[in-house]
Amino acid sequence: MADATTAPPTMMAAAAAPSERIAPRRLVAFLIMVFGMFMSILDIQIVSASLNEIQAGLSASSSEVSWVQTSYLIAEVIAIPLSGFLSRALGTRLLFAISASGFTFASFLCGFATSIEQMIVWRAIQGFLGAGMIPTVFASAYTVFPRSKFYIVGPIIGLVATLAPSLGPTVGGFITDVLSWHWLFFINVIPGIGITVGVLTLVDFDQPNFKLLDRFDWFGLIAMAGFLGSLEYVLEEGPQYEWLQDSSVAFFAMVCAISAFAFFYRVLTVDEPIVDIRAFTDRNFGIGCLISFCVGIGLYGLTYMYPRYLAEVRGYSALMIGETMFVSGITMFLTAPIVGRLMLKVDMRLIIAAGLIIFGLGSWQMTWITRDYDFYELLVPQILRGIGMMFAMVPTNNIALGTLPPDRVKNASGLFNLTRNLGGAVGLAVINQVLNERTDLHIARLQEKVTWGNTTATETLNMLTQRLQGMGDAGLMAMKQLSQIVHRQAVVMGYGDAFFMLTMFYFGLSLLVMLLKKPAVLSSAPAH
Repeated sequence: MADATTAPPTMMAAAAAPSERIAPRRLVAFLIMVFGMFMSILDIQIVSASLNEIQAGLSASSSEVSWVQTSYLIAEVIAIPLSGFLSRALGTRLLFAISASGFTFASFLCGFATSIEQMIVWRAIQGFLGAGMIPTVFASAYTVFPRSKFYIVGPIIGLVATLAPSLGPTVGGFITDVLSWHWLFFINVIPGIGITVGVLTLVDFDQPNFKLLDRFDWFGLIAMAGFLGSLEYVLEEGPQYEWLQDSSVAFFAMVCAISAFAFFYRVLTVDEPIVDIRAFTDRNFGIGCLISFCVGIGLYGLTYMYPRYLAEVRGYSALMIGETMFVSGITMFLTAPIVGRLMLKVDMRLIIAAGLIIFGLGSWQMTWITRDYDFYELLVPQILRGIGMMFAMVPTNNIALGTLPPDRVKNASGLFNLTRNLGGAVGLAVINQVLNERTDLHIARLQEKVTWGNTTATETLNMLTQRLQGMGDAGLMAMKQLSQIVHRQAVVMGYGDAFFMLTMFYFGLSLLVMLLKKPAVLSSAPAH
């Protein structure tokens, strides 16, 4: 019998081919899991587009209804890093089934909520249970499939991670307009049941290790919950309450600092840490997480800024905002397979750098924003945003997770996804702060110029006064309208400043890829 050294190349290729082929059962199981991840990520943005309707339906105040989002985000950010330990202990099949079924049941109860308190509780449970689906899909992609197939599975999960937040306003606006806000949650029920059954039936990627549960670090969990939960609260509430000047924000900032110290001490000293942060010692993983954090700023930041501009300045409804934002989603969908093919031929570091620069160019075009910017003015910036996001996200996933040993991927996947979510939280906090401060600055500057000595201001005021004649105190009403025009212009200028900040940030970030080790170019051919 010929040994491996004397066997003909064709025989070796034939022997290698089966291990390189994706089994249909595993591919179907993986796609079912991907759909569950899509549903979980989509849920945060789908609800954000309809908070006004939920507020009215539950007779809640504006500060109370904001907790519909905040409770979900806090619970999610705690659960994501926890998924690494639970995935090793329970196995992919059981963890994902628990996450999908729990998320579905909580969605069902959210739809039937009759008070804001009930909604907040069920949203927190929904976020905590649904979060387990996200890193589990990433871990499965880079442990179940052979490296030669990463160019296929990488774009799939990258597309879902970026497309879901971008489509959220569109889907949410449409569902609320056609049905009601209750269906934002009921729509998860049937797919959630199907995903749970499909995962229990088809997933056989690994085996559970229930003995790990005997060493579960409860103190580490409490410290991590205090650290990440408080951090998320501070970032969510800080911009609108003047940060540490508000007593609740100051209190949770203190809790965050103390819990962070306890958490890092615990995970570095205990035998079986709840999260193994030593994964950051891998250079490509650590820098990949940093890039993922920064990409999260743009992903969630622009998904927030565009709808806010269209609602605040243009007066668009949720459905109109969704129709305008749909361009980025289509672009991402069309770009994903192109990125997959490019990774077979081009150094992934160059693809990431190109993506960050393209994303920066899209933001640069928005620095000239005026109150007249509409669908066609936003078209090219949104296309550039979609292309840039996919170019940056997909290779980063591969470099960070695809080069780690398989036994470290589950834990690392939770940390990697956590960095993207924290990037989004930090990005929203910074963007809100910039919008608030720059708008106030521009209002002060414009008010200095809008005086009786300013010919344009005087002519505008006279025109408004004449138009309002016979409708009451025309002079007072004209002054009020002029003040509103000044405020709206200041708001638009604030948006321009925020877009400029993002432009400079992403141009500078593109240089960070030089710190990455050169990864091997993926191959679509079987290994010989």
